[in-house]
Amino acid sequence: MQECLNHKKNLEMCNCTYEPCERKGLCCECLRYHRAMGELPACYFTPEVERTYDRSLARFLRAQR
Repeated sequence: MQECLNHKKNLEMCNCTYEPCERKGLCCECLRYHRAMGELPACYFTPEVERTYDRSLARFLRAQR
């Protein structure tokens, strides 16, 4: 994996609360991983929803109502 030039800046804005996450601050890796799992990354969710770790598309759509 290539080093991310924006890693430090991304970490400052990352709202992911999953502590052992190896993709934290590596937005392109995070997005690639979650899309492959049929999910969206933490940054698409409010803090309350993010803490549930339900990153499904269905949960995202319910949160938009």
